Amino acid sequence: MFDRDRWQEIFHTLKKNKLRTFMTAFGVFWGIFMLIIMLGSGTGLEHGVTSGMGNFATNSFFVWTQPTTIAYKGFPRGRRFHFRNDDIQALRDNIPEIKYLAPKIQGWSSGDGTNNTIRKDKTGAFSIMGDFPDWNKIDPMEILEGRFINDIDIRQKRKVAVIGTRVKEVLFEPDEDPIGDYIQIQGIYFQVVGVFKPLNTNINFGGEKEQSIFIPFTTLQKTYNYGDIVGWFSITSKDHVKASVVEEKVIKFLASRHDIHPDDKEAFGHFNLESEFDKMTGLFNGISGLIWIVGIGTLLAGVIGISNIMLVIVKERTKEIGIQRAIGATPLNIISQIITESVFLTALAGYFGLVAGVALVEAINYALVSSGADNEMFKRPEVDFKIAVTALVILIFTGALAGLIPAQRAIRIKPIDALRDE
Repeated sequence: MFDRDRWQEIFHTLKKNKLRTFMTAFGVFWGIFMLIIMLGSGTGLEHGVTSGMGNFATNSFFVWTQPTTIAYKGFPRGRRFHFRNDDIQALRDNIPEIKYLAPKIQGWSSGDGTNNTIRKDKTGAFSIMGDFPDWNKIDPMEILEGRFINDIDIRQKRKVAVIGTRVKEVLFEPDEDPIGDYIQIQGIYFQVVGVFKPLNTNINFGGEKEQSIFIPFTTLQKTYNYGDIVGWFSITSKDHVKASVVEEKVIKFLASRHDIHPDDKEAFGHFNLESEFDKMTGLFNGISGLIWIVGIGTLLAGVIGISNIMLVIVKERTKEIGIQRAIGATPLNIISQIITESVFLTALAGYFGLVAGVALVEAINYALVSSGADNEMFKRPEVDFKIAVTALVILIFTGALAGLIPAQRAIRIKPIDALRDE
């Protein structure tokens, strides 16, 4: 433990070398400051990209049909085929790794430009989707009013509709309650049973979700003469089962059912969200690793400066160290003194850098939120508490490291030589 006189001696030494001390401390300050800023920016970038996914099931994949490219079992190359209703139960019965299975079919797209929905004197062009209840488990949405499609709607082929927020704005007045009212889709009346707001905006099927209308899958098939055609399958794997494993089994099984050559890789279109999410996670992990490497490198530059200033302090306290050794101070006592002083100087500069960095990140976050400038590319920059603690631990470690060489030099000082030093 240091007494008051010792601390006064330390401050006196630092004051004598105030320019060098300031520049050294600023190096540590800048290193930790830049580390925090870069980590906060990396988090903001990650939040911006991933927040648009909402709660979309990342263990999901999608499969649809495409023209064949290999002739097989008497069928020519270029044959078109469709999934059918009996594929639904067959998949459930034969692929036990499937958690959620949501057959989908799209009637019309909002991008067609043709008004397909009418209510009184209002019309609009919207995406009309035929869905199963499980779709809301794969791509969860916030139900603002009413409910989503349920199993009874599917079995009874009810003419009910769940509309997006933009659909409500176009077809209804602000003070009107859409629940229970009717809209006309391509000449057929449907009763509105729910209004939803999408939580995921990055993954769209058939147009912007706010401009979508969901009706029961079976109702769309029967009402608009789709027969038993299934547009595509949305599937999630069970917990702890890779979606890619289930995807491979599903495609192989469907190929067998529809007489597709086992080597025809183009007959099925498919998109694996899990693999894309893993790539994105790997990218952000790489960015985070690069940030730590650059930040710690910058911090080490400051640590070298701390080590240099401690060497100056040891040199100017040569006589004092010699006296301590002469009256019985052990090498461990001397080493602990030097390292403690080094840690103090490093921690002091680093603490201000840490506080300044966190304050700037929070200020940027506040400015983005208050101005509404956050978007799908950059949102909610922040510094995790664990990261701040990790940075503090790094500070302590590097401070001790910076004092190691000066401490070794200090214990090599012989008392007789130190007492002769002027």
